Amino acid sequence: MCWSAQADAVAGGAVAALGVACLVPVRDVRRLPLACLPLLLGVHQLLEAAVWSGGAWARTPWAVIALPLLPLLVPAGVLAATGRRSAAVLTAVGAAVALPLAADLAADPLSASPHGHTLTYGIGVPYAPLLLAGYLLATVGSLLLSGDRTLRLLGVLTGAGALVCAALWHYAFVSTWCAVAAAAGLVLLPWARRPAGP
Repeated sequence: MCWSAQADAVAGGAVAALGVACLVPVRDVRRLPLACLPLLLGVHQLLEAAVWSGGAWARTPWAVIALPLLPLLVPAGVLAATGRRSAAVLTAVGAAVALPLAADLAADPLSASPHGHTLTYGIGVPYAPLLLAGYLLATVGSLLLSGDRTLRLLGVLTGAGALVCAALWHYAFVSTWCAVAAAAGLVLLPWARRPAGP
């Protein structure tokens, strides 16, 4: 994924289709925020395919999903699905990360350029390492502390994916990690089909 417009389009289409399958069996509205993740991440990959193809219009919606939306949605989804106190704290962390990212997106246009077989996105946020740490704590941390085996597995997969992407694709971390997260999000399909616990 994210090696070309074609790869992103194929992967995004497949993940989005499976994302719809993830939403269909959900009967408990508390599970909807997390159950929608594969569909959202599939659409995200389709937007990146458009960015690869020169679609400047796709950069902003891509960035809105990747930057301010996910650090809020993931812990809030864990909170809704599990009611865990840790998820409430990490939702606040996600909000603290999302606000400066959203402000920067509103103030400065996002740039995107090919870097080998990946895309590098340019956003000039101050304190980027601190924001990245908060972002990963909110997203990966909330999954790891969820108390649900499937959600913990998703946390392990996305956390390991973040480490691999940071080591291999430093300049294209955001692009490559989003692709890994889209694929990993498919573990939510059996979770969405399972009846909600107490």
